[in-house]
Amino acid sequence: MVPTTQPARRASGDHRSKVPPRPPEPQPVHGTLICVALPALAISSERGQLTGRGTDGFYRVGRRVLSRCELRAGGAEPVVVQGRLVAADRARFVGTVRTAVDRGPDPEVRFERLRSADGVERITFHSSAPRRVRLPVELRLGTDLAELGAIAVGVAGPELPASVFGSGLRWSAAGAHAVVAATPAPSDVMASAGLLCWELDLPPGGHHTIEVRVRLEHATAGTPARSPVPLLPATRGGEQPPRPWSAARLQCDDPRADALLATCLDDLHGLLMRGPSAPTDMYLAGGVPWRCGLSPAEALWAARMLLPLGTRLAGHTLRTLARLQLDGPGADSGRIPGGLRDAGPYAPPSCTGVEATLLFPTVLAEARRWGLPERETEQLLPAAERCLRWLHATVGDGDVSGDGALSGGSGYVPDPAPGGPYRCATQAHAHRAALLGADLLESYGRPGASELREWAAGLRARFREEFWVESRSGGSPAALRTSGGRLLPHLGSTAAHLLDTGLLGGGRSAVGLLDPVRTERLARLLGSPAMDSGWGLRGLGAKESGYNPFGHRSGAVRIHETAVAAVGLATAGHEKEAGSLVRGLLDAAQSFDYRLPEMYAGEQRTRDGAPVPHPAACHPAAVAAAGAVHALTALAGVRPDVPAGTVAVRPVGGAPLGAMQFTGLSVAGQPFAVRISRLGLGLVEEAANGLQLGA
Repeated sequence: MVPTTQPARRASGDHRSKVPPRPPEPQPVHGTLICVALPALAISSERGQLTGRGTDGFYRVGRRVLSRCELRAGGAEPVVVQGRLVAADRARFVGTVRTAVDRGPDPEVRFERLRSADGVERITFHSSAPRRVRLPVELRLGTDLAELGAIAVGVAGPELPASVFGSGLRWSAAGAHAVVAATPAPSDVMASAGLLCWELDLPPGGHHTIEVRVRLEHATAGTPARSPVPLLPATRGGEQPPRPWSAARLQCDDPRADALLATCLDDLHGLLMRGPSAPTDMYLAGGVPWRCGLSPAEALWAARMLLPLGTRLAGHTLRTLARLQLDGPGADSGRIPGGLRDAGPYAPPSCTGVEATLLFPTVLAEARRWGLPERETEQLLPAAERCLRWLHATVGDGDVSGDGALSGGSGYVPDPAPGGPYRCATQAHAHRAALLGADLLESYGRPGASELREWAAGLRARFREEFWVESRSGGSPAALRTSGGRLLPHLGSTAAHLLDTGLLGGGRSAVGLLDPVRTERLARLLGSPAMDSGWGLRGLGAKESGYNPFGHRSGAVRIHETAVAAVGLATAGHEKEAGSLVRGLLDAAQSFDYRLPEMYAGEQRTRDGAPVPHPAACHPAAVAAAGAVHALTALAGVRPDVPAGTVAVRPVGGAPLGAMQFTGLSVAGQPFAVRISRLGLGLVEEAANGLQLGA
């Protein structure tokens, strides 16, 4: 019973107490600076302070090692005047410090704060005062040692108590230690407050540097702490490994394209990871901070889009995924596992494993055309065959019928459930896998090529009749078809995959699911203001019901699918629409300092506007950075067939970005350089010996 002396609770308080707590929700990261060298991260605002709020902190293998690192100098927080990334894994913050002896408005002490993803921070104070300055400096430190997955949805733990450890502090929880060491040793350490203190003596014109190192230790053996997804860094001995792609460079009439290519390759380097089962093989993680591990479909897309820079990453990624391929009896035999992902407001989640399984033979076949060594191709061929057998079993059992369908099945690939739905993009992936897979099997004298081509021909015939929604304006492809035959008519960016036909022998493009007339209609639709926001391709047309400019799959601009659309449009001869999308991406990239996020809002571009960030987008993201590289390199139109000893150059007409010169590309494992004139004419300047050049 409540004592009578206690004040009665107000009715409004009773009301508030009944309101259910808010569910976990993604923390916004659009205004943060993210230093990345996976599995290490450092996240903060442009002020540079780690406040312990939101996602701020140093991370290692998915755990926040330090959440709070707040600098004070001269008894107050310094004024940060600039904070920016200087590389994918490093940030620089510059500011000023007011002291009691400053004369007038001009500060005489400034500082530079250099932060690396690997947990090293150097703070240097410079004095321009004509006399000695005694400067008290404090670092307030703290951590919760929480998992990134919990922090990402706003469920972080309480700050842990610290203890003095050497020249710094240590925190312990869940079998791990977070340790901070400082050089020079602080003059005072207060564990209860998490405080390191120095008294600096700055002579006229002098400087003084404090270095702080953050590390994660296992509680028993001093080894890195365990992670729910054990991953090894793509670094050895503190040094970055050689990048599994060539050092490509671009000189363009529009210098922003040069900056975009360089930044994307730097970001991709920060996303490189090694798997625990085969540390010699690397792949690209999905993106930071939400997908710091292996996302099979995204890893394959990124590897495919980087083929003009060499086949090493493709080989690494294919080997990594071949080890994960499901084996044994059952309907899933041969499938590459993958999770579900949101597919917009009208469809159930799609399966990334289905997409990865269909991408595997495509990437292997195209990597061979770009020069993947025969020995590596032959080693990976059995895994590709298992993917193609999974495709055969999924669309039906038995022999191919007269219309190209397999008896006992629908002839379409369901995604994800066995009974459908049948997505437009999934059929495009399956069709491309069948044609390129048949090309691959035939090259090595393996059975099944003719059956795959016959099934693909039947799929084309059925698709053109059963996946097209007629209208007075000419119609459009359906987003999906239900098992009962109902079509979902909404137009979205996934339709761009119908234009992505793949690379065959002789530099030819595979035939597409749409005929030329309907391809032209789709090109006009993708180039219309309803789909082309001016900054890139919307995930869902602005005129569609359910359109949301911030929707992951219902209106936001996704770099990956914008690049797929631009390259597909150019290949199909619709260069005006392709050029508009590429220029829009480049304009958006400039607004984001050339680190393109995974997506941004699909708001319509205005004369004085700028692309609006999405608060939950990964940045950097593998498919965004690789997609930008793909869009740029595709303008040169390099189309190799290394097994046949040929390479053709078919630049995009109209030269959307003006004259271009690519150096450091890779064909047949050797440097390849090409120059594109303002008239869209291509000239090969460097190529491997023995390659026959074609126009």
